[in-house]
Amino acid sequence: MLSLAEENYLKAIYHLASNGESVLTNEIAEAMQTKAASVTDMLKKLSAKSLIHYQPYYGVTITARGKNQALTVIRKHRLWETFLVQKLGFSWDEVHEVAEQLEHIQSKRLIDKLDEYLGHPTVDPHGDPIPDEEGRIKTLPLVAIEVAKPGSKGTITSVKDSDPELLKYLQKIGATPGKKVIVVSREAYDGSVEILLDKKTIFISKEVSQNILLSI
Repeated sequence: MLSLAEENYLKAIYHLASNGESVLTNEIAEAMQTKAASVTDMLKKLSAKSLIHYQPYYGVTITARGKNQALTVIRKHRLWETFLVQKLGFSWDEVHEVAEQLEHIQSKRLIDKLDEYLGHPTVDPHGDPIPDEEGRIKTLPLVAIEVAKPGSKGTITSVKDSDPELLKYLQKIGATPGKKVIVVSREAYDGSVEILLDKKTIFISKEVSQNILLSI
């Protein structure tokens, strides 16, 4: 059984290594908001458990076993987020921190029952895919509004950042998963984007456009 800290590190490494490349110690330290020396100690522990491949100065890659462990934690996190929104009435900007605690519950039977109770959802409230019990994860090719060409039509599928203030803003303007969007134009000066959402013209900043992912 892994410790809470080990699970958190594995999850961070999995996300950072999503493109298949090695992850540097400093990148992990930034993601975990800790010092590089602390990261090095943890990497040695994870390597000893065959969860990662670690070579000093060359970075970290996650093993198949480590990936499976990380996906298990991610599965629990996203199922709990879904439960909190659908069944307990939490808003989507409130659930991340609560799910960060619940994801470390070790009962597989509880999580399988939770999945069944929710009707085996495939995405969480933020549009992120939920791994199944075998660790399989369905992904769609997604494009950030920031880089979508003017005239592109798509459906909001996911939000990259779980920052509560961003989520509150997106809720306020109605830019939530499932909504149809047309990219109208992009301002060269500051990168802001004009979109058509629910037949309303809305201007969003470059930062916001980077975080809204569309399936086109």
